[in-house]
Amino acid sequence: MLRRVLLGLAAMYLPMAAGMASACGAETDCQIGDRMYRIAMPDGHDGVSEVGAIVFAHGYRGTAQGVMRNRSFRRMASDLGVALIAVDSKGDGWSLPNSPALSSASGAEEVKYFDQMKADAAARFAIDPDQIMVTGFSAGGMMVWTLACERGDDYAGFAPIAGTFWAPIPQSCDAPAANVVHIHGDADRTVPLAGRPVAETHQGDVLETLNMYRSFGGFGEASAEKTDNMACEMSANEAGKILNFCLFEGGHSFNPAHVSAAWSMIMDASAS
Repeated sequence: MLRRVLLGLAAMYLPMAAGMASACGAETDCQIGDRMYRIAMPDGHDGVSEVGAIVFAHGYRGTAQGVMRNRSFRRMASDLGVALIAVDSKGDGWSLPNSPALSSASGAEEVKYFDQMKADAAARFAIDPDQIMVTGFSAGGMMVWTLACERGDDYAGFAPIAGTFWAPIPQSCDAPAANVVHIHGDADRTVPLAGRPVAETHQGDVLETLNMYRSFGGFGEASAEKTDNMACEMSANEAGKILNFCLFEGGHSFNPAHVSAAWSMIMDASAS
């Protein structure tokens, strides 16, 4: 009799323990193998209705925890009614081709991590897989460009901020052309538009990257437009994908309002 009671109690508490073990969010890591991410659902979310998501890749020596401490960024995402997902590099920076410490890296490990993160987030949370934008700042922007080139058709769009490929930039991409909104400060000295040397490597030239992607994706002539305190050159291809290059007055900085503007541009393009 006592054995049956104990077994019954175990059966009752095991699901609860499993749920506690798998719980994660803005303050707790979502583990995927030896990697992790954090996620903040929009305020008042019912836990059932699917929402879009903004995935953010931090800069050099940043962390997912640090991203989640940015209350204005979390508020912006919540006001849009989307989740904020903060991804996390394995060390100080992203393992990308031609990067200073990891010049021989292929980027495949990071792309695999993003694949796993997307699948895991969609399984654990009510995330619409067709409404995910990936953005990132500085070294995180370099990660975003790499992902756009490798997984262009897996996300609604990409918004790299103040970061591009390490030189030499690729001559083409493996994935189909995607919606891309590149954002940069016109007085950025940390990642200048023309790039700068770092150790034995060199940051890529932003205009060279944009010209490569414009040719690769068949994007047409750009038109000038001002939006959200940015001067943008906007173009599209026959498939309706957009390639927008937006400059703001300032240096190496990140503004949640610019991410919101990029989200609107990409969602408008996705809906058309």
